[in-house]
Amino acid sequence: MRCEVHRKSALQLLDSLDEASVDMIYTDPPFGTDDVQTMDRKRSGKTISKISYSDKHPDYLKFLESHLRAFHRVLRSTGTLYLHLDPRWSHYAKVLCDQIFGRDNFLNEIIWSYNFGGRARDRFPEKHDTILVYTKEQGRHVFNLKDIDRIPYAAPALQYVGRTKEEAERRIAEGQVPTDVWSMSIVGTASKERVGYPNQKPIKLVRRCIVASSKPGDLVVDPFGGSGTTGEAALGCGRR
Repeated sequence: MRCEVHRKSALQLLDSLDEASVDMIYTDPPFGTDDVQTMDRKRSGKTISKISYSDKHPDYLKFLESHLRAFHRVLRSTGTLYLHLDPRWSHYAKVLCDQIFGRDNFLNEIIWSYNFGGRARDRFPEKHDTILVYTKEQGRHVFNLKDIDRIPYAAPALQYVGRTKEEAERRIAEGQVPTDVWSMSIVGTASKERVGYPNQKPIKLVRRCIVASSKPGDLVVDPFGGSGTTGEAALGCGRR
């Protein structure tokens, strides 16, 4: 398997791809914070790297719409889009996606709950992102239920209700397929995954998306390359 890195804008990359040539898109675009996102990496008190990007857009929804239309063009009929945002714009993005992909092709709203970082004192702490999942053509899309990583049951004792002891214990040991709420840690500052890019997402999170919605050898695209997490996860799963 191979990973291609293209040094061009997201739209330039998408325009260079043939229509209906992509099996899956996972992407984590700028969130429309109207700020500059920066990360300093330090070692022994000294800054060893500093990476930043501008998240300022004169019209964020217009910016998002142009990319969503390009996503729709390049996806195969069996393809799926995972659009990773936060609550700042995700509700507006849902309306755009309904218009472009069709409301019938809305598959999931995944909530990534990470419960880490500073805590507001005037509201409930904001500790989740939203991942909107759309198919190109509902019913033809790939979904590998049996391949998805399992998680422990929240109430394992309930597995004994109406089942034999052996069956219940087998289910508990196997675990359950995750629901649409994913409790998963962020990439910590001391993590071996950390590459110094602001807002880096965990490989585990992206891998779950890729395993669920693509097949070995499929082409996975992330037009907002960022930290390179999608490429790393795709190669680790035997995708292009």
